[in-house]
Amino acid sequence: MPSLTLPECAHYIPPPETKEDLEFADLPIIDLSKAHTPEGRAELYPQLRDALRTHGFLYAINHGYTQAQRDRIFDIAGVPFNDVSPDEKKAYTADVEKVGYYAGYKPRQFWKVDTENQILDQIEHYAINLDVAKRPHPTALRPFLPELDDFARHNHFNILHPILRLIALSLELPEETLVEKHNFDRTGETSGYYRRSNDEEEKSKNVWLKGHTDIGSITILWSQPIGGLQILAPDGKWKWVRHIDNGLVINTGDMMTFFTGGYYKPTIHRVIQPPSDQSAYDRLGAYYFAMPDNDVRLLPCAESPVLKRVGVERQCLDEDAPSCERWRKGRTTTYGRSELKKGAERGVEEEVIEGIVVKHYN
Repeated sequence: MPSLTLPECAHYIPPPETKEDLEFADLPIIDLSKAHTPEGRAELYPQLRDALRTHGFLYAINHGYTQAQRDRIFDIAGVPFNDVSPDEKKAYTADVEKVGYYAGYKPRQFWKVDTENQILDQIEHYAINLDVAKRPHPTALRPFLPELDDFARHNHFNILHPILRLIALSLELPEETLVEKHNFDRTGETSGYYRRSNDEEEKSKNVWLKGHTDIGSITILWSQPIGGLQILAPDGKWKWVRHIDNGLVINTGDMMTFFTGGYYKPTIHRVIQPPSDQSAYDRLGAYYFAMPDNDVRLLPCAESPVLKRVGVERQCLDEDAPSCERWRKGRTTTYGRSELKKGAERGVEEEVIEGIVVKHYN
């Protein structure tokens, strides 16, 4: 019989939630446990549709993991940063600009956060394929691979797929339309955001990761109490995303905009310095960035009755639509590395990927 004793690692003790009077985004909450029945999905998809059309973000609760399971994942999330030596990290560092995806470590000071002042990021990532055995891992992380495999499958099948079915229903499409584009061979990440010097904070106006949209279709963020995530709200203001115990923060990305003909637009968000009563802590995160299969072309689901009624907003001509792999590689290899050009909008910088303008928000 397999052992019931889990491998040991340091327990992640989160700081208290901020007591500062912050302007939080008023994001809707959906109960994912209702997505298991046709009646529940019929109730949920209008809620999801309205949330994503209005905010681009929502919270999800009752997703199938207990608080204890979630806490264990955050314990494990610290292992690649705290229990691996700098030399071993180098051996598992991704050559992102060559391969066009994150696998293993993305080191700190890899991205340009502020081009004018030459401020680099202090964010360290460790990315793992959903097939956790696809690539080797640092020695300290190997005992935890069975738990990470369970976590990857839970994100994919119990969270992502229900969300994709609700989106399909909102477009009056067969429920499996988007699920069929998302098979089990993608990457997830944990990351650590490290404190910066006062000089760097001042020069970058406390921005740790400038306003951007995500590359893939759906992003699943496991909520944690250290603030920093902000979304660009419909009123044009940056607003904080509040922490919910054992909650998920879900948003749409570029690829969902392609598939839905602009019906669901990618959400502009950024990461800034945590509130002052949390600024002494490093920020730990666990994410799943969902992407469709590499060979899927980013074409709108033009057969959708909803899109036929409201119209399709194409990002490019259908014959020029890139594959998911080409879009991912184009965005990944240039993000935080290329020289951006000032856009027509104030505080916006631009680059062109696959003939399509991508905007970054300062």
